Amino acid sequence: MTKYARRPSVLAGLIGQDIQGSRSPEMHMQEGEAQDLRYVYRLIDLTRLGVGVEALPDLVTAAERTGFTGLNITHPCKQLVIQHLDELSDDAKALGAVNTVLFKDGKRIGHNTDWSGFAEPFRRQMADVARDRVVQIGAGGAGAAVAHATMVLGVKELTLFDIDPARAARVADNLNAHFGAGRARAGADLPASVAAADGIINATPIGMDGHPGMPLPEELLRQDLWVAEVIYFPLETELLRRARALGCRTIDGGGMAVFQAVAAFRLFTGKEPNSDRMIAHFASMGS
Repeated sequence: MTKYARRPSVLAGLIGQDIQGSRSPEMHMQEGEAQDLRYVYRLIDLTRLGVGVEALPDLVTAAERTGFTGLNITHPCKQLVIQHLDELSDDAKALGAVNTVLFKDGKRIGHNTDWSGFAEPFRRQMADVARDRVVQIGAGGAGAAVAHATMVLGVKELTLFDIDPARAARVADNLNAHFGAGRARAGADLPASVAAADGIINATPIGMDGHPGMPLPEELLRQDLWVAEVIYFPLETELLRRARALGCRTIDGGGMAVFQAVAAFRLFTGKEPNSDRMIAHFASMGS
């Protein structure tokens, strides 16, 4: 038997829409190679397949039956996938969103590594920014996780906006139930909320390669705002480009991409990833 045949194998993938720019395959497979694993990571792109979210249950079943170790889940499937799972981790339950599914012992177990993925790089790069009032745009799957992270990071008052106001209200209610009444609310007046804010977070897909544009009017930006982005393809979104031109302090979505992958790698392999090595590899892939 060859050494190659003896290496433990992992088969993982990412289900989502417009994900051809994802760096997840390279990040996972490069770290797998460094840890002497046969690691294969596939993109399962709804757009490339020409299907909508109605295909999600069939795709999850197909992955399970063909021997996948697990799946990452991204927009627009992080909440929809829950009804097709057997168990949820405590974080996934609290957030009502799943970005990692582990196939284990005949069960589909949903996890959420997005919130820690946002929190860790923010702690490293933005530890000194004011966090009294923060505006977050987007309250979907990623948005729920990022909002959870803002509470852990000590944001005193979070105002949430979403294309679906009821969804923003549900996320705010959930945060208040977990972290204390009054810390989160659904917003009604974006210009007024941004004017009073220390920072803004974009947790929508607006700015991705497949969803170009800005999540808020450019004239609402000002120099003393900090701006955080969850999108990482492209790494410099239109929002970040315009914010940096004004002199805003910014953080891109690259750190979240790396640290959610660090946690997903740990779940898929049972091995401890080298986060510094994964950061370096992500950076080496360019912008």
